[in-house]
Amino acid sequence: MNAPTAAAAAETSPSVESIVEEEISNLVTQLAKQESPKAAPAPAPVPVPVPRIENDAERIRASVGRLTTNSISEHNGLTSQLEELQQFLKVEVERVEREIESALAGINIIIETIAPWRSITESLAAPRHARAARAEPEADMAPDAQAAE
Repeated sequence: MNAPTAAAAAETSPSVESIVEEEISNLVTQLAKQESPKAAPAPAPVPVPVPRIENDAERIRASVGRLTTNSISEHNGLTSQLEELQQFLKVEVERVEREIESALAGINIIIETIAPWRSITESLAAPRHARAARAEPEADMAPDAQAAE
């Protein structure tokens, strides 16, 4: 229940900038002691400007700029290739549709040409109302009766 909140913890903890400044001053003090061990202690540490960090930041910005420029140009190249492919596919679809229409027109001509032949073959087929002839005489009829029929 008495746990400190995040805001209270942020107020009591030192800022990142102050921690970095303290570390830099400690490093400067250590370097000064190593260079002149017999010399008197150095006065209060003076914050040393850090141009290296600024140079690194600039290098990182330049790298990110180059990478994004390369990515954007590659993206634009891919977009143009996709547009060319889309145009090619449109032309091919139209060509295939024309070929299908041509084939269907040819099939319709063939059907119209063959249609009269079908009616001729149907008329040549066996008559449906014709009487079937008997193959054998009936067994209970006499041979004379069969001849009379």
